Amino acid sequence: MGEKILVIGSGGREHAFAKKLAESDHVSKVYCAPGNAGTEMLEKGENVKLNTASFQEIINFARDKEITLTVVGPEKPLVDGIVDAYEKSLPSSYIFGPNKVAAELEGSKSFAKGIMTQFNIPTAEYEAFDDPRKAKAYIERQWGTKALVVKADGLAAGKGVIVPENLEEAVNAVQKIMVKKAFGEAGNKIVIEEKLTGEEASVLALSDGKTIKQLISIQDHKPVYDGDKGPNTGGMGAYGPAPVILGLEEEIYETILSPLVNGLRKIGMTYKGIIYAGLMITEEGPKVLEFNVRGGDPEMQPIAMLTDFDWYEACMACITGKLHEIEIKHKDGAACCVVMASKGYPGSYEKGKEITGLEKIIDPDVFVFHAGTKKEGDGLVTNGGRVLGVTAYGKDIRIAQEKAYNAVRQIKFADDYQYFRTDIADKAIRRLNN
Repeated sequence: MGEKILVIGSGGREHAFAKKLAESDHVSKVYCAPGNAGTEMLEKGENVKLNTASFQEIINFARDKEITLTVVGPEKPLVDGIVDAYEKSLPSSYIFGPNKVAAELEGSKSFAKGIMTQFNIPTAEYEAFDDPRKAKAYIERQWGTKALVVKADGLAAGKGVIVPENLEEAVNAVQKIMVKKAFGEAGNKIVIEEKLTGEEASVLALSDGKTIKQLISIQDHKPVYDGDKGPNTGGMGAYGPAPVILGLEEEIYETILSPLVNGLRKIGMTYKGIIYAGLMITEEGPKVLEFNVRGGDPEMQPIAMLTDFDWYEACMACITGKLHEIEIKHKDGAACCVVMASKGYPGSYEKGKEITGLEKIIDPDVFVFHAGTKKEGDGLVTNGGRVLGVTAYGKDIRIAQEKAYNAVRQIKFADDYQYFRTDIADKAIRRLNN
């Protein structure tokens, strides 16, 4: 019998984790809670209905099923302390991710900025406020000398950042976050920082608290419309490797990843899991916009297409302090993920639209990761805002992009309810052409 795995979450990121873990020869079963239609279709996959807000319910399931490894997809359980709960109540089982204290890197932007300042990690100048009047007064003093960004301090599902274009919008951002509580308790405190200019990209890495191993660089596309226009989403697509990062990997390791992980260890925090550095590549070099304490969504989908190692072994090595023994290999080439969303997302949208055309995708270099999907009878229907992550591998980004969009055009939602950006990876191709 092989090892039994539990993946917590329901998105494309969790489908990517489940797929890669199921590919391991060590693994016989991958339970997903709650999972989606895609995780259920994996040969070793099975969805389970658990209240993922109840750590005790998850721990009881892990104990009953003799789960060897639990992989946490979303940030909220990590920030709320699920790793600590496991280590206290179920020390015989392993869980992949940072503990509650280390997860504050994502749980509190002011905490993360403080850590960056303490360990000289390049980032934008900032101030933190828990009083809206003082925040507004600061903006009125600073505006005109520099452009500013206003961020909710806590978790806001990737939507708590406002980039104002004028003074009025900046003041209104404070009102929206702190007074009107647009992001709930996450807005009790805010961070106001200098707006960085450059090109955004992300670097994800595995860490066991000492050893750090980078994964492929990724560029996400947050705004809903082509040309990076419109409101921010959880992510409308991603590709990797990101040409804007090429040649900077060593600098990113030396100035950002190593100071972070080694600095945390010096103050008693052993960071185990995935560290996600959201970066702005400025004229002065890479600077950190944010740290996340888990895999990105949709960033994990192209990473899954490009990684060429055993994810079960890598996760266990992170937990047990043996990451130095694991060779992190990637395929040559590139991968492109195009998110197919429900029309109306990130605003209101309908669910239950039949999905057709998946059977037409026969290219072995294409994999469709599921997010907001569920089985209904013999078919599939939409069950969320971001529905599918159509992801293709190619020997270069042009081929990967072409394969991804060829597949996207095969898939339909009932009532023509699908929406997708048409320019995912265009930045990479423009950069390579120049």
